[in-house]
Amino acid sequence: MTENRGGKGAGTVLGTATAATGLLAGAWFAYVCSVMPALARSDDEVYVEVMRNINDVIQNPLFFTPFFGAVVLAAVAAWQHRAGRARPWTLAALVLAVAVFLVTSAANVPLNDALAAAHDPTAARDAFEGPWVTWNIVRFVLTTACFACLLKALAVRNRPQPS
Repeated sequence: MTENRGGKGAGTVLGTATAATGLLAGAWFAYVCSVMPALARSDDEVYVEVMRNINDVIQNPLFFTPFFGAVVLAAVAAWQHRAGRARPWTLAALVLAVAVFLVTSAANVPLNDALAAAHDPTAARDAFEGPWVTWNIVRFVLTTACFACLLKALAVRNRPQPS
């Protein structure tokens, strides 16, 4: 018999939280391994223009759904799995998801806003690039750890109980 605590739909919520978190980890990873290294080759005006464009177009339902959904679904999954073997993994995932949201809100978004308001591309890039790349790596690591915790929660949740 498998452990299906959490009520009806708990497995679906946990699976959806995992998928949303995986999508988010992939988005941050794309910046780490391709977007930011490619932009680093650009002059200051191009760099600032492209980052402004990215920061503008990323504010859409396609991105916001997994971004906000990962936190909300991790919270619901943690609540649904407040008993049983998945509990520590869903709680860890919730803490990590909240940390990603806070890093994005407290570090990356203010840097994006400052870049949008800046007038001198060289000064704007100097103030933006290093901190933004660093905080993006932090949120990539946190999101990947959150994803791993959710995968573990799925695995232990569906593992047959010993008789």
